[in-house]
Amino acid sequence: MGQATQDITAVRQEHCLVITLNRPDRRNALRPRDHARLARLFDEFAATEALRVAIITGQGEKAFCAGSDLADSQLGQRSSLPETGFAGLTERFHLDKPVIAAINGDAIGGGLEIVLACDLALIVPTARFGLPEPRVGLAATGGLHRLARALPAKLANEIALTGQLFSADRACQMGLVNQLVDPAELMAKAGQLAAQIAGLAPLSVRATKQMLQQGLDKPGLAAAFAATYPALEGMLASEDAREGPRAFLEKRAPVWKGK
Repeated sequence: MGQATQDITAVRQEHCLVITLNRPDRRNALRPRDHARLARLFDEFAATEALRVAIITGQGEKAFCAGSDLADSQLGQRSSLPETGFAGLTERFHLDKPVIAAINGDAIGGGLEIVLACDLALIVPTARFGLPEPRVGLAATGGLHRLARALPAKLANEIALTGQLFSADRACQMGLVNQLVDPAELMAKAGQLAAQIAGLAPLSVRATKQMLQQGLDKPGLAAAFAATYPALEGMLASEDAREGPRAFLEKRAPVWKGK
């Protein structure tokens, strides 16, 4: 999988796909065609068995993504987005492979929505967050529902209703991100995290993510335990499920086939 376009690049690094938003002069803001390209990239990521984890980041030191390009004539129109939402990710509800956000700068508006849709996030100290859409007569439709599920109600309300920006330190305190890292080490740290995930049994990782996500949609803990998870069923019947214990007993590294 190679470069998709000059404004959005995609590079495969072993089992990891690294997607970079490459419009630093526009603070990596997205246009309708960018959403469509990102949607296709995440479609390919989901469908490519050899790819086990993705990293999404931005070019430059100022912004990860500043949301929608305010010069876009279709700004705020749902028809300008793919079915899978902002960046082809915020309404992609059945992706069972992990996505890491490597936040190199401000994640504002849609940029924060992308972060909320990722499974893990690393951030540089200078980055800021916020959902300022009400300042321009809009609403963060791709992020509000995720925000309400990610944070206690009072914190989510503060972010959504005031439109104010907040710091990387506060994002860490809230639990919106996993780790604060030095800018020079951001991509290396993200790559290390991706490699750690990619080294695990891929079907186990997918089953784990699916259970975490879908279990939260159930009305209670008993219902979550009683539910059926297709990725779990597939994992339990796989060759990898037999390879793991066998490798442990033989005191060797397992060879995962993803089947």
